[in-house]
This record gives sequence, structure tokens and C-alpha cells, in this order.
Amino acid sequence: MAGLEKDTPIPVSLTLHRTSKVLELGYEDGKTYRLPFELLRVLSPSAEVRGHGPGQETLQTGKRDVTLNGLEPIGNYAVRPVFSDGHDTGIYSWDFLYELCVRQDALWQEYLDKLAAAGVDRDTPMPSPAAGGCHHH
Repeated sequence: MAGLEKDTPIPVSLTLHRTSKVLELGYEDGKTYRLPFELLRVLSPSAEVRGHGPGQETLQTGKRDVTLNGLEPIGNYAVRPVFSDGHDTGIYSWDFLYELCVRQDALWQEYLDKLAAAGVDRDTPMPSPAAGGCHHH
């Protein structure tokens, strides 16, 4: 897991906007960023989502309505979001959150491209885990 880069800004405020479903991050330089819960959820750094190597990612879908029930601090370098769909294994370092903030548009586009390539859309329900382990198309 990546350690903290010396120059990674640490958010001075984290605000959950449940109604608009965004996490607002405020930084010392006065900049604020708003990350949609859906983006946070589908790009979770957890093994469940990322897999254990390239090509093993599980494309997350049907997460438009996911909300954040809470953020648990992990030491002084990360937070662990607890999502309304029960997902709570992602550890989001300040590095990772900042990257999401500054690269949000590109990351969102990558996500939409992956959906298109898989022939699904954002609202396709996730297949149930009972369907079996790793499968390749």
C-alpha cells in the first residue's frame, strides 16, 4: 500500500452531503473538491473491487444510489468509508482521495468507458457473488 507522499495535501475538512450524495474535501489552500459517493464506491481500492492484479477488477455497477453511512479514520493517513450497500473494506489514503479529487473527470470517463466495453450501464445490478469465482469473458 502506498505510503504518504510528502507533498500530498491532507484534507482539513471532510463533509458528507447525504442529500446530494457527495463527499466534500476542503484543503488548507482553500480549495474544495466534491466527490460523488458513487465514484468513491465504484473506484474503491479494496481487493473486492480491485482484485489481486491487473485484469482482476470487478466492475462495479448499480451504485448510483449508494450513500455513505460514515467515515472511520485509519491512523492519520486514511479513512475507511462505510457505504449503504454494506461495502466497508476500502482504505482510502489521503494520496488516493487527492488523486480522485484532481483526476475526477478522467476517472469518471474511464469508468464509463469500462461500462460501455462490458456492455452494461451504471444502473445494471451487480451479479450476485453466488455466481462463482473469477470468470473471464
